[in-house]
Amino acid sequence: MAISFGALPVGVLAAVDQHAAAVRDILAVGAPAAAAAVLLAGYAKGVLDEAAAVGWRLPPVVEWPTADWTTLRLAAVCALARNADEPAMEA
Repeated sequence: MAISFGALPVGVLAAVDQHAAAVRDILAVGAPAAAAAVLLAGYAKGVLDEAAAVGWRLPPVVEWPTADWTTLRLAAVCALARNADEPAMEA
C-alpha cells in the first residue's frame, strides 16, 4: 500500500497520527529500529488477519476522507515504519 502522506487531507493526517500514537503505545516504543520494523510488520499482519476474518479487503481506491479504521491503522503502521530508523523526539 503506497501512500503519499503529503497528499492526504489534514483531517485524515490527524486520524493517521492518532492511530500511529496508539500503535506506538501498543508496541512499547524504545526498541531498536530493526526490532521496531519487525514488531510493526507483525502488528500489521495481525491487523490484516483479524480484518480478513471478518471479510475486510483493501479497496482498490481508498477514499481517504471516509477511510475505515483498518485502513487508517495500516496507514499509521506504514507511517511508523517509514520513520522507524529516525531517533524518537523528546517532548
